[in-house]
Amino acid sequence: MNGIFIRWLTSTGAIILTSYLLNGIHIDGFFAAFLAAALLGILNALVRPIALLITLPINILTLGFFTFVINALMLQMASGVISGFEIDGFASAVLGSLMISAISWLLNSFVDRRGAGHYIDLRHKTGHSDTTRNHTIDLKRKGDDHWE
Repeated sequence: MNGIFIRWLTSTGAIILTSYLLNGIHIDGFFAAFLAAALLGILNALVRPIALLITLPINILTLGFFTFVINALMLQMASGVISGFEIDGFASAVLGSLMISAISWLLNSFVDRRGAGHYIDLRHKTGHSDTTRNHTIDLKRKGDDHWE
């Protein structure tokens, strides 16, 4: 349950950051972005798979690029329901969905399934201050899904 909440917060942060970077997306505050992230999660879990299945022939013909249109439609659907979350046009929705996806992917890459943050320590373990002699990184496998 903790992992879902952390991912919800990362999606909220991605929406807020996208609204700062893109002029076509407007957020009236944290709560609007928080609700938009929740609704986008629900739409992506329930409506998006059906839309992908219905548009499968078009998606195959366009080599998967029609998925960007479906993502933009999900974003516009969320903006139609959430007050304080507005998208100016379809082009802003397509660009915004790409940016939200990329930022969410980047932020979620630091979170494991249980919601704990993780990282790879790139400091050299040389035992002294001269790091020019040893250029190796020691990684140890911790579980099935990450290295430390």
